[in-house]
Amino acid sequence: MFGMYMSKKAGKDQKKERRSPGADKHVNEQMKDYEHQPVVPVLTELLDKIKKEMGESSDLIIRGLDLTDRQGKDGDKDIALVYIQGLIEDERLDKFVIQTIQQDPELPSQLKQLKEQVRQTNADSPEEPVLSRIKSHLIAIGLICEIKTFKDLFEKLFLGYALVFIEGSPSGIGCNVYGGPKRSVEEPKTEMMIRGPREGFTESLRVNTILLRRKIRSPKLWMEQMKVGEITQTPVAIMYIKGLADESVIEDLKRRIKDIKNDGILESSYIEEMITDQKWTPFPTIISHERPDVIASNLLDGRVAIIVDGTPFVLVVPSTLNMFFQAAEDYYQNYQMATFLRMLRFSSFFIALLMPSIYVAIIGYHQEMIPTQLLLKLAAQREGVPFPAYLEAFIMELVFEILREAVLRMPSTAGSAISIVGGLVIGQSIVEAGIVSSAVVIVVAFTAISSFVAPIYSLGIAARLLRFLLLIAASTLGFYGIALVMLLILLHMSNLTSFGIPYLKPFAPFNWKDFKDTLLRVPLWMMKERPQQIGDRDQVRDNSAAEPRREPSQ
Repeated sequence: MFGMYMSKKAGKDQKKERRSPGADKHVNEQMKDYEHQPVVPVLTELLDKIKKEMGESSDLIIRGLDLTDRQGKDGDKDIALVYIQGLIEDERLDKFVIQTIQQDPELPSQLKQLKEQVRQTNADSPEEPVLSRIKSHLIAIGLICEIKTFKDLFEKLFLGYALVFIEGSPSGIGCNVYGGPKRSVEEPKTEMMIRGPREGFTESLRVNTILLRRKIRSPKLWMEQMKVGEITQTPVAIMYIKGLADESVIEDLKRRIKDIKNDGILESSYIEEMITDQKWTPFPTIISHERPDVIASNLLDGRVAIIVDGTPFVLVVPSTLNMFFQAAEDYYQNYQMATFLRMLRFSSFFIALLMPSIYVAIIGYHQEMIPTQLLLKLAAQREGVPFPAYLEAFIMELVFEILREAVLRMPSTAGSAISIVGGLVIGQSIVEAGIVSSAVVIVVAFTAISSFVAPIYSLGIAARLLRFLLLIAASTLGFYGIALVMLLILLHMSNLTSFGIPYLKPFAPFNWKDFKDTLLRVPLWMMKERPQQIGDRDQVRDNSAAEPRREPSQ
């Protein structure tokens, strides 16, 4: 015992030694060491420092230009270009930066004058004409910036800028020649539709903002950009229409994003999970879309969009439960059909949530609710089945979840084969073997089909999780257990908010004006006001006539 105690104590002492202040310094603090250091005017020293910070990375390209035929040691250059291979467009760099600098007849003499000036004064010239000439006369790039600190240097370097540094100059020039591989604009895979625009967001933040600018051509569409992630420095933009979006929501959103101190942001779900009002809930309180037309529609309703570089999914806040049942195609077709389809989605959600538990409750506790002939057929099917009804349903639900996950993770060519094998062969074999009854297979299959009707995938995940909880309640208390769990779910949802907006609005608290676009989809000419879910601002959406009318013929 004494030996075990001493070994544990020695282990703790070793851990304390390993956690010394110098060794335990976080990488974020190490990165901040150079952020505010000014750029070194000595070119060789500056380039050595860049190489050291990047660990001599093979994709770091440094191109030196010797325009004055300097007779110094090997590697002495007048101008140096620094960029990351693959992040820039080589043709633009060669044509609009390198060629224009090399072909300028006055630049070599100005470089010599700068060198003599620095040598005579033994100081850096803060306002030399060389940098101004290159910036305003030679570089034929629309977007350029000045690089004064190492923070600016590395920030622009990883954004696809080519950096131009001059011997003796205390600052550099950043030229936006961003390029590299990127996915073209194409139809979204998760929000398919028959009628409507075919373009979807991509992984490029700038492409996504352009797609929204094309939809809303107004100076009132404002955008604010920030960096999130201590290491990844992921660009994140919020877009809203000034005068329509609630200012308190905008300020709250910016505060929550700035409070994120994570090392890296790789997808919009990272931000979604960190800025949501409630952390412990299966229901999504922030909606995401791949379609620019849907995001534009939400912006016109006074909501705020969150665009993250590196993902095609754009977040919208505030979000309510009703928004997860709306599809873009509802507004591109007849309102009667849109109303029918929307009611179908609500019904399918409740079927996916309740159908297995209702089957278990009826078979196990409430057989008197079944017609006699149907009860006899179900009893005949269950004859010889070794498991009770609740265990049957649980096994089949679990098998289907495994099958669904396998199909999603497998390649598309193999996924279709797995779905056929799992749906037909396994289903038929398990019934013929007498392990489960055919009624359970029908119930689980219909439940699975209903779960795919929801237009937003994240809402279907909530139904999948709660379905198992309802199965447990139905197996213990029957309909009483289902009613109890549904009451708890309703109470939980009534306490949910999205940036201060009740999650169940306009159902609770009820609002008739907003109810026009919930279970129903009234004609567009009847939606004369914007939703009142967001707050007080310009409510008038349509100032035209109350309804379309045809002028009498003369």
